[in-house]
Amino acid sequence: MGGFFGTISKSDCVSNLFYGTDYNSHLGTKRGGMAVLNDKEFKRTIHNIENSYFRTKFEPDLHKFHGNSGIGVISDTESQPIRINSHLGEFAVVTISKINNIEKLTNRALKQYRHFSETSDGGTNPSELIAMLIDEESSFEKGIQNVFNNIEGSCSLLLLTKKGMYTARDKLGRTPIVMGKKDGAFAVSSESSAFSNLGFEIEKHLGPGEIVLITADGYEQKRPPNDKMQICAFLWVYYGYPSSEYENINVEECRYRCGAALARNDDIEVDFVSGIPDSGIAHAIGYSNHKQIPYKRAYVKYTPTWPRSFMPQNQEIRDLVAKMKLIPVRSLIKGKKIAFCDDSIVRGTQFKDNVEILFEYGAREIHVRPACPTLIYPCEFLNFSRSRSTLDLAGRKAINELEGKDDRHLDEYARPGTDRYYAMIEKIREKIGVTSLKYQKLDDLVEAIGLPKEKVCTHCWDGSSYF
Repeated sequence: MGGFFGTISKSDCVSNLFYGTDYNSHLGTKRGGMAVLNDKEFKRTIHNIENSYFRTKFEPDLHKFHGNSGIGVISDTESQPIRINSHLGEFAVVTISKINNIEKLTNRALKQYRHFSETSDGGTNPSELIAMLIDEESSFEKGIQNVFNNIEGSCSLLLLTKKGMYTARDKLGRTPIVMGKKDGAFAVSSESSAFSNLGFEIEKHLGPGEIVLITADGYEQKRPPNDKMQICAFLWVYYGYPSSEYENINVEECRYRCGAALARNDDIEVDFVSGIPDSGIAHAIGYSNHKQIPYKRAYVKYTPTWPRSFMPQNQEIRDLVAKMKLIPVRSLIKGKKIAFCDDSIVRGTQFKDNVEILFEYGAREIHVRPACPTLIYPCEFLNFSRSRSTLDLAGRKAINELEGKDDRHLDEYARPGTDRYYAMIEKIREKIGVTSLKYQKLDDLVEAIGLPKEKVCTHCWDGSSYF
């Protein structure tokens, strides 16, 4: 998906920028970048982080940087920040975006005799396209609004200028932005967990479509937030870091509530509950606390040589890497009936491989309890590192086997209690080879998050959304 961090201060900001950006590393796997502004110039660096830590790639560059303001990004898609010199002045931009009409906007620009110098996997770099849309207007504020008016999908951004640092949240708030403050400095981040060890306190959560200009002396709202919001619910289920907050709702506590909801609706008898590392752990703790049964780590994650969420492009190797990162604890498994909580089942391949090992190690029963409903619709609004294409989803593969097509009666398959829903779940259960499979109810997930249903994007589960 991607995450960013920006800061502006009365003293040198490079240390805060470096560590603040690093605290967003769990949100992306492909590229990292930083841009710093000092009295003389913009300085930028970008590195491939597909097979390494952000900090190990960027530490050798730090001595080259100094300045009072800067922006950094961890991206799952393109190389950024983008540096631009235009009629608005020189600026740098980082984005978290998914532009569904990028081809249409690119063709429009080419017909206007414009060009693009950056590429992203052979196509237009989304951040450069966003910079172009900003440049079409007479001010940065109007330019950002032009971005909101023209792109289909989502976009949150940071804009580093000589006037200060602009931050703008997606018009429907699909991705979060939180602002922090400490003496002599401000910061903005995708994750509030970036703040605490750097001495920042949460100042505010930006609203959907809100634009704020920040200087070392303070900040000014340039555009008020919109009324409608569709923040991605999957942030709480999987992507968010446990110590982070979105809309003042902590991720870890939400996962405890998700696990408790799974337990409330469950009547199985097991010896203990376990979580699939990392995000499944909190769901399992919530399940354990509510059910009053032991929590044990039947799987442990191996991180020394697989330190990040890096996954190769080749699917066969991806499956192997996913399997290597989880090591079963044989002595806990033999002869036991176990409930496993995880954030979700996307393709089902990894679960199938893991289940085979569990039974080989002597497990009597394996009951799987995903913390969210069945994924049926691919995400239209965010770029995810985990595969969410229609053909990959375990739910759609099951529907295809049952119907001969993967797009028939989707509303019935998405609605618990229908015959088609139960048939789909049974088909998935057979595929992954577990004793039982029971998904979270959507109403329980929304209640665990704590926001009204209309303010949370649940498109990947029920197909509903605002455009």
